[in-house]
Amino acid sequence: MSDITFAPAHVLAAMIRRREVSSVELLEHLISRYEAHNPSLNAIVATDFERALAQAEEADHALSRGYIWGPYHGIPLTIKDALETEGLVTTGGSPDFAQHVPGSDADAVARIKAAGAIVFGKTNVPFFSGDLQSYNDVYGTTNNPWDVSCGPGGSSGGAAAALAAGLTPLEIGSDIGGSIRTPAHLCGVFGHKPSFDLVSKRGHVPGLPGALFQSDLSVVGPLARSARDLEIALSMIMGPNDFDAVGLAHALPEPRARDPRELTIATWFDDPSFPVAAENVKLMEGAADALEQAGAVVHRDARPDFTFDEAFEIYAILLHAGTTRGFPAPVLERMRETAKTLDTSDKSHQALQARAASLTHHEWLVWKEAQAQMRAKWADFFETYDAVLMAVAPVSAFPHDHQSNFHKRTLSVNGETRPYLDLVSWAGLPLVSYLPSSAVPVGRTKAGLPVGLQVVGPYLEDLTTIAIASMLENELDGFVAPPAYS
Repeated sequence: MSDITFAPAHVLAAMIRRREVSSVELLEHLISRYEAHNPSLNAIVATDFERALAQAEEADHALSRGYIWGPYHGIPLTIKDALETEGLVTTGGSPDFAQHVPGSDADAVARIKAAGAIVFGKTNVPFFSGDLQSYNDVYGTTNNPWDVSCGPGGSSGGAAAALAAGLTPLEIGSDIGGSIRTPAHLCGVFGHKPSFDLVSKRGHVPGLPGALFQSDLSVVGPLARSARDLEIALSMIMGPNDFDAVGLAHALPEPRARDPRELTIATWFDDPSFPVAAENVKLMEGAADALEQAGAVVHRDARPDFTFDEAFEIYAILLHAGTTRGFPAPVLERMRETAKTLDTSDKSHQALQARAASLTHHEWLVWKEAQAQMRAKWADFFETYDAVLMAVAPVSAFPHDHQSNFHKRTLSVNGETRPYLDLVSWAGLPLVSYLPSSAVPVGRTKAGLPVGLQVVGPYLEDLTTIAIASMLENELDGFVAPPAYS
């Protein structure tokens, strides 16, 4: 059954419907892959094989009677360990929740199940999904299937690694600092960060189990081995929570284009403030060239009416204002004392974090207005351009670095030492403006590591960014399996 190992989920679903493979056979194949390859990766960290096999048998029986549960009828898959899954331990990477077995599903999990999918495991995350590497004290460290000395990214790192290694055909992740797109880029798979509030986040850990407040910036979205699965999965999981569903329903506009000849796009692959590895830029430029040769109009110097520095400061303040909320009181007090001593010109990651931890509500509202003004500038930009192709992160996969103080970690970019938190810079550029963004693999470095780019589009025009990701998939190689797992 080697031909099914790396097939996209929608292809496998069609094979099940045509009786070319059964749900039970597919699940048994994935279990054998898990047993053979997960020990070297530690991507899948909790399993539910017994219940999943029973559900797969039920799916096969239903199909034999002419019943199809949905687009993913009988498809086994895994779920990021930040999303509550009924009857299956959900830790969020925290020892405090090592025994937490939810009695109900997160909204997105319930919806992908309603589409016919069968959950057989959970994939690894960093502590409370708060890192661009995936390791924690509950399950340990996840490795990148392209180079096990490197991480797969975070926080949906286990998800991307499992997809790339052929351990699961589809995943549901979450993103507040690149947590879907960065692992997709580092592992060579597809990922979609939806427009803000398009998918309910209820059941995400963090917050705490049972929490109803849904935080700013963060989103829930799919990871896959094809752009088509991003579109199908998004259509299945999107929608408001029960409270808002009384009067709201999402209906996304059709893509602006499904053919490169209908496209006018911009590119933004490098910036002096947040440099990107030259080899990665070259691969992304090649992807833009491919679309141009296919008929797209490409503008390489077009920019919205603000600088990267301006956008990043707004993003960093709003990000850290939310993520420092759960920090221990002594740590927050030190940050607040530090903020009092900072020079106003200091825009380092550490300074921005300290200021964010010290915000009054009034100050937060001032930053929210700045965010709204920037969103309006993006809207003006997208009156001319259908999308912008953009870097996801400054580097490809990098060695594990578990130094507890993020501000002491570093990256090497074109021979220059850069702060570790530059990893959130490119991912944060569209995220702070609530824009949809689809990550798509576009090639590999000389060292054989994947490189992706993100297609960023207008708010709620998610189907446009996914359609352009599909065009890139058609013009380039798309997903390629890592040699050690193929």
